Amino acid sequence: MTTTIQRRKDDHLDLCATDEVAFRGATTLLERVQLVHQSLPDLNVDDIDTSVSLLGKQLKLPIVIAAMTGGTERAAEVNRDLASIAEAYGLGFGLGSQRAMHRQPETAWTYQVREWAPKTLILGNMGVVQARELDSRVIAKVVQDIGADALCVHLNPAQEIVQPGGDRDFRGGVDTYKRLAAELPVPVIGKETGCGLSYQTALKLRAAGVTTVDTSGAGGTSWVGVETLRAEGDQARLGNLLWDWGIPTAASVHACVRAGLTTIATGGIQSGLDAVRALTLGATAVGIARPLLQAHVRGGRAEAERFIEQVAREIRSVMLLCGAPDIQALRSVPRLVFSPLREWMELVP
Repeated sequence: MTTTIQRRKDDHLDLCATDEVAFRGATTLLERVQLVHQSLPDLNVDDIDTSVSLLGKQLKLPIVIAAMTGGTERAAEVNRDLASIAEAYGLGFGLGSQRAMHRQPETAWTYQVREWAPKTLILGNMGVVQARELDSRVIAKVVQDIGADALCVHLNPAQEIVQPGGDRDFRGGVDTYKRLAAELPVPVIGKETGCGLSYQTALKLRAAGVTTVDTSGAGGTSWVGVETLRAEGDQARLGNLLWDWGIPTAASVHACVRAGLTTIATGGIQSGLDAVRALTLGATAVGIARPLLQAHVRGGRAEAERFIEQVAREIRSVMLLCGAPDIQALRSVPRLVFSPLREWMELVP
């Protein structure tokens, strides 16, 4: 029997396979970062090192296939194919929210991808509101059951207040992060779901013992938009009002890095140029979700692989044109930052 959660998961896949759920006016502001061209890079593009270390594992490319799905047969196929791509190309891989797995243990197999990604950095996923109500040992078992290397504890109040039947009580979040950071056997990642992390929130997460965050900023998929398209009446009206709510990805990356956190830049990363711009702002890696799902819908694993190969070519090409031999060098390449990103950055001490 299909449950409410499973129907919601399949609805999310259907909607995210289209462009209907993109932000309407807000952008990532990554386009406001201008990289300075270097005509004498003294580099061979084939020698450029795109590897990074993230959460104790080495990635060949600074890319995490960002959290998307789980809980249904269709989701299992997506997870299996994308996890195997992560293994083949040396990427990280994030699972969708494991709420369905906790409530319906029989769906656990849809999240279990270790068979196809034995060496890959795998990130589990649970909402902070759900985690608040669960004993740390229960959460540790959920993590263990999928062989995750870390757990994303996600923040999504804007999505929830629009979602029909969503959460309304967001108290206890800081204490939940503090408890999990101290008690879980794997690192805890503070993750947003499309509205970005502010400098103030980043500082709260750091004080709670979190050292790595996934910004998932505004400008990519609007999860408020996803829920708005599923809502009716007053809820749909609220969703349309808040569709573009959030902190642009570029601004959130800057805030999180300034707060001293290892940062995964997710939200609206469409190309290798977007990725390099985020890396020059201090991100350690970028997360990509909807473009990969769309590629998978168009042509299965083969089309998703072609997308990753194209992004990899773009990253190396842009790094060459910036004169950067490796990812670390991107932190110090010359760049200009234009309004309104400059004003966002000036908000951060």
